[in-house]
Amino acid sequence: MTHSIVKPTLLIRQYSCLTPYAERFIEMKSFTEQRDATSPDQIWILQHPAVLTQGQSGKPEHILIPTDIPVVQSDRGGQVTWHGPGQMVMYFMFDLNRLKWNVRSLVSFAEQLMIDLLKKYDIEGYAKPDAPGVYVDGRKFGSLGFKIRKGRSYHGLALNIDCDLSGFQSINPCGYAGLEMVRFSDLLNDYPNFEQLSLDVIDYLKRTDYFSDIQIINP
Repeated sequence: MTHSIVKPTLLIRQYSCLTPYAERFIEMKSFTEQRDATSPDQIWILQHPAVLTQGQSGKPEHILIPTDIPVVQSDRGGQVTWHGPGQMVMYFMFDLNRLKWNVRSLVSFAEQLMIDLLKKYDIEGYAKPDAPGVYVDGRKFGSLGFKIRKGRSYHGLALNIDCDLSGFQSINPCGYAGLEMVRFSDLLNDYPNFEQLSLDVIDYLKRTDYFSDIQIINP
């Protein structure tokens, strides 16, 4: 007898204002610890004020120059990265067991989402098997890092729209010395803004076959 996969409801929380990293980190960690087998999955789409986040095994030497940008210790995988205005962050709170996914499935889902967003604007992006994220002509467009707790994920991805790239210049982004970052605004004269990309992401998610229902929340 075969058991079909039960498709969960997905709640998308779309923040219109900058929202502090530390607050969202505590909130998504708490949600993941308290959720049960019937809890809907969630994706949060947002932007943070400027912050450096250090991964669980992050090495302090990857922060090259002390700045006034706050550094927050996180429990995601990976090394140090920068978040700030003009960068879209998406947090994925998925029950991987319910979706019948493993960590590779989650990483591939996040990378493919970014690749397909780029493709919509006729830009060719690609993933690297040895360096998670999405790249355009050797430059990094989107980063990702997750935490899995009892088969449930949190943290997610960050892609560059028109952010100030100087935030990356005081660090080795994701632990890679000299890694050059790239933004939508470097690739297109008429590039999509955060609001348009949010609509693109929601449309993309509605066309996937993973969720039974998608609900939008504006906190």
